[in-house]
Amino acid sequence: MPRLPLLVVLGVLSGLTGCRAKDPGPPVPWSADMQAVADGNNQFAFDLYAKLCDREKGNLFFSPYSAHTALAMTATGARGTTRDEMVAVLHLPTDEQQVAAAGDLARYYAHPRKDYELSVANAIWGQKGFPWRPEFLNGQTDRFGSGFQDADFATDPDGERQRINQWAAEKTRDQVKELVPPGLVTKTQQMVLANAIYFKGAWQSQFDPKHTTSLPFTLADATTVPVPMMRREGGFRHYAEFAPADQRAGRWEPEFQVAELPYKGAELSMVVLVPGTHDGLPALEARLSAPALDGWLIKAQNANDTGLYLPKFKLETGAMMMREPLQALGMRRAFDPAGADFTGMHTSTEALFVNFVVQKAFVDVNEEGTEAAAATAVGLMKTAAKLDFRADRPFLFLIRDVKHGT
Repeated sequence: MPRLPLLVVLGVLSGLTGCRAKDPGPPVPWSADMQAVADGNNQFAFDLYAKLCDREKGNLFFSPYSAHTALAMTATGARGTTRDEMVAVLHLPTDEQQVAAAGDLARYYAHPRKDYELSVANAIWGQKGFPWRPEFLNGQTDRFGSGFQDADFATDPDGERQRINQWAAEKTRDQVKELVPPGLVTKTQQMVLANAIYFKGAWQSQFDPKHTTSLPFTLADATTVPVPMMRREGGFRHYAEFAPADQRAGRWEPEFQVAELPYKGAELSMVVLVPGTHDGLPALEARLSAPALDGWLIKAQNANDTGLYLPKFKLETGAMMMREPLQALGMRRAFDPAGADFTGMHTSTEALFVNFVVQKAFVDVNEEGTEAAAATAVGLMKTAAKLDFRADRPFLFLIRDVKHGT
């Protein structure tokens, strides 16, 4: 069975997934190249999670799959060092054909499912009149199902922003609104590439609402808050890890536990990781990686007689700007107005660079199942045509020996 990319959203609480293109085309068989992209998506998920944890406070909820797809679409038009850095951060295969398999992965998820709703949609808005390469646009359509739409950023940037936001809301069943905040799209914007995903699935074993009661949830500072806690017996896979010293001493308090809750059809699941203590999440996060999670899930066993307690919750994020986390991972050249190379997209003498990467996400976990959505937008704008040097404010100066550097 293939290892699917993480559609789970990592965080203190939760999980997420994926919006259907209008015409997904014929079914895509699973391939080795798609598996390589899926594995890369999983590694990217944990890398990005670690960087977001350094910045975000409170509950953290995002879709690595949505961000990965939007950036992979962008990477197909990158060249040189720009492309190399994007491929490395996204853990994409280096071969051009294998990179294109990211589009096949999107098409794989674009097909209707019988037991749950999982849909993926991609789109591109480009400044009309700009010399876009036909091969780039055709590749986006063929691989990602990304319909290209002419945009008029030059005269109506906010109108185009609202049109992009309307698309994202439509593709996420109105769960993601105002994806691109006001002021982010300017008259020098040339392109916006977007991914939207939506998921709605019922638990394979549902919770009885009569068993949902208010119970204490212990925060990292040891204080407690009441939450609606769902409860059931069994119907999930479970793994608990104990320290060897604790086992030898006969202590059976786990360092952490992992539960995998399947949705109806058993093709998708939510994975929940809980540390052994209220302040143990940082230590668990430090151990978290794609191989580690694979190993824990392999060890998980059916928990037919184990009690499962899971909070009932609903989360909606604000606009998460991802430029700094991505730069910290090594994706620097794409954001550099003087160094970015996206000539695989166009034939203009004017350079383009990424001026924003933004995501919004939503999740609702209840007794019946999960509804979740996310959307990511990547913007590219023109580098300023002319930069004057004007010493018309307080400034510094020095006189140096050019030959010796003193």
